[in-house]
Amino acid sequence: MSIQTPSAQQAHATLRLQLHASYTMDDACRDLPYFARLGVTHLYLSPISRSREGSMHGYDVVDHTQVDEARGGEPALRRLASAARQHGLGLLLDIVPNHMATDPGNAWWWDVLTHGKNSRFANWFDIDWEAQGTGGKILAPFLGKPTEQALQEGDIRLRHDELRGLHLEVHGQAWPLAPESIAGLGVEKLEHDSSALQTCLAAHDPAGTEGRARLQELFEQQHYRLELWREAARSINWRRFFEVSELIGVRVEEDEVFAAVHELPLRLYAEGLIDGLRIDHVDGLALPLAYCRKLHGAMEAAASRRPDGQARAPWIVVEKILAPGETLDERWMVRGTTGYDFAAEVGGLLHDASGEAPLSSAWAEISGDARPAKAWLLEARQEMLDRHFIAERRALLEALGALAADEDASDTVEPAVDALLRHFPTYRSYVEEGARAANDQVWFDRAREAAAAELVAAGQGAAVQWLQWLDETLGGVGKNSGAAGRAIQRFQQLTPPLAAKSLEDTVFYRYGRLLSRNEVGSDPARFALTTSEFHQYNMLRATRRMGGLLATATHDHKRGEDARARLAVLSEIPDLWLQHCRRWMQVGGDQALPKGGSAQAFHYMLLQTLVAAWPPMLSPNDRHGVDRLLQRLQAWAVKAMREGKLLSNWFEPQEQHEAPWQHWLQQLAPGREQHWVLRELADFVLELEPAAVFNGLVQTCLKLTCPGVPDLYQGTEWRDFSLVDPDNRRPVDYAARARALNLIDQALLDGEHVIAPLAVGAWPAQAWVDGRVKQALVATLLALRKSRPAAFCGDYQPLETEDEWTQHLLAYARGGEVVVVSAVKCASAVRQGADGAPFVPAGTWRAGGIALPGGNANWVDVLRRRPVQMVDGRAPLRTLLDGLPIAVLLRTQG
Repeated sequence: MSIQTPSAQQAHATLRLQLHASYTMDDACRDLPYFARLGVTHLYLSPISRSREGSMHGYDVVDHTQVDEARGGEPALRRLASAARQHGLGLLLDIVPNHMATDPGNAWWWDVLTHGKNSRFANWFDIDWEAQGTGGKILAPFLGKPTEQALQEGDIRLRHDELRGLHLEVHGQAWPLAPESIAGLGVEKLEHDSSALQTCLAAHDPAGTEGRARLQELFEQQHYRLELWREAARSINWRRFFEVSELIGVRVEEDEVFAAVHELPLRLYAEGLIDGLRIDHVDGLALPLAYCRKLHGAMEAAASRRPDGQARAPWIVVEKILAPGETLDERWMVRGTTGYDFAAEVGGLLHDASGEAPLSSAWAEISGDARPAKAWLLEARQEMLDRHFIAERRALLEALGALAADEDASDTVEPAVDALLRHFPTYRSYVEEGARAANDQVWFDRAREAAAAELVAAGQGAAVQWLQWLDETLGGVGKNSGAAGRAIQRFQQLTPPLAAKSLEDTVFYRYGRLLSRNEVGSDPARFALTTSEFHQYNMLRATRRMGGLLATATHDHKRGEDARARLAVLSEIPDLWLQHCRRWMQVGGDQALPKGGSAQAFHYMLLQTLVAAWPPMLSPNDRHGVDRLLQRLQAWAVKAMREGKLLSNWFEPQEQHEAPWQHWLQQLAPGREQHWVLRELADFVLELEPAAVFNGLVQTCLKLTCPGVPDLYQGTEWRDFSLVDPDNRRPVDYAARARALNLIDQALLDGEHVIAPLAVGAWPAQAWVDGRVKQALVATLLALRKSRPAAFCGDYQPLETEDEWTQHLLAYARGGEVVVVSAVKCASAVRQGADGAPFVPAGTWRAGGIALPGGNANWVDVLRRRPVQMVDGRAPLRTLLDGLPIAVLLRTQG
């Protein structure tokens, strides 16, 4: 009997896999039986197009038309798709239309470097050929040292090989030569005369003065101008992915480019090998809305060719950061986002608002800076404009200057533009056809009002007059093509990298009130969410974007989902946390550690990171285990200091500032001076663990039952205490997880009776700690989603709870068939049993109850495997939440 691949409409859950040479599509084939038993319906694959050699992530594409051989190539993809179908699984594919790698393996890029503006691909990349000071050349900021020094030291050489012929080698990487620049060298003869070739190479040997002069003359005749890498921010004349010079922007708004970039995924979709597409960094594109419409139409056309009647509505999800209150409106022809918004919402729900004031006060004292998070963000944005996006800012100002009637306006326009950029509340606006839409105008108005207030307060009132002009000009009032269109595009493609780099890659490493709120998609200024606010988000999602993903961990997260769940407990016990933390900082601080506010702030964030990442089964006296952990922490510390740009940075690493922290971490090891700090910290984590375990289970339960498609990041069906990449991309032991799931499957059957998968006393303490209980919850709820698909595609109905428990209880019904009840922010109620398992005493809930939908319907508790006993028409909380903070009820009749 053939098994049909689940359609996008039936996507019950996805599992994200990071593919690379060490985990290929054939490796994924091997693990398919486990993935199927776990209960997901789709594997969500990282990019599979050919990428740079050695790429571990696939976002540095060099050839959109081929499946990467290092990941198994197209034959492996076909094997995976076929085997997945046999297990009832489909594939969701991640694609990268925004950028490609500036690598010799990128044939389009190589051709542009070779022929300049005359290349067939000259307009395929987002290059400003008319930028001032470039002479119509591509600025290539890839030199590790000044040109003269690089020539003298032999880092630039003339080379020849069979693959590329005569070319330049710069720091070991090949660069092409313009045909006209080597016409006088007799290239055809050199190809067949080895003696002549060696003579030519010797004549350009940089070891000698004459050879170096000839080489420099050849060097200067190319269509690119190699510059010191530090010049990128100031002089680059092409769009990068954020500020990564190894990735160049692609112009998929052009039909020819769109067709070339999407030929492979559309063919795979038409053949039924994949079932949907995830679009990386959609906000980087020139015209995101038009792109999504075009892709939707192309997938609709391709769907008619899918085999076995698999035609369906296109399943497209976009990687997009939504600001609080921002939604994907009707202009977006997509099914939803990749789920950063849900991660932010459920994370906020786990935090107790009562902890905000004491943690804010402590942060101000420790850092010596009482400013709110928004002030840190504004400061970082201006810093990024002044130091990191100089060229992009200049290009925007030049485009606006070409439109301004007042030639002497620069002194007042520039402050207005900067203020607008600093205060822009969303990743970008979407002026594409006609004037700015009303939905976008709301956000622009907020930015304009905040910018005006700031300018007046700073004594720059003269600049305020330009804000209205900028509103009209950047809003497409009058026209949005030609010079006006260029200005709009410059603005709309500057705000996304500015937002990301200033918040996620700067403020998140500077502002550390509570690091669990410093997560991709979250706003650190928003400390907690109420149950009512969480309901509102879910109701909106249920009516608009049911095909979007619900994520709690991704390859981009700053710390793992269970690390954040543990830190969230600190919001409920801020005084106890601060008592411990101050002791560790004051008594346990190394005298050699740097002093001052920034150093103190980093110390505080480093201690939070230790608490978050501590493996719950690790003994502080386990020398090898502690060494492995401290190595991870040392890598995090270096990255955090450099991203934060206060103690160190990527441009000029301050190793003298980094070394003391590395040394302090080493001193935490067994037998070292500061080991007592680690022992106390480990004991503190053990105190947190019961509530942290429950937080993790609540988070998992909500992800698996709220409106949308739950997305599991690889390996996170067990508890996840990973840190920022590359730590969060470590290999996953699927074999161990499969063995554990096999034991769970066996344990669920005891003769004719089913043992409750989450019953108190049914699991050893270690199973709660290591994640096997979490895995059981995942498998149980995914099975429920498959058995009741209509319920999880149905409406979302908040249920009333007793007033006394409003802030601690979340209850909702899905499609009238499933009810979810969850306790939140209840660390004070969690206890640890004699067997070490965490539980919530039944008496905690006193006489409270919840009215279930359906009148006299009968319900069964899915997790405890028992019928729900009603009292006076209500389900008593003391039995619903007996021992556990969650209950999932299934309507059986009535």
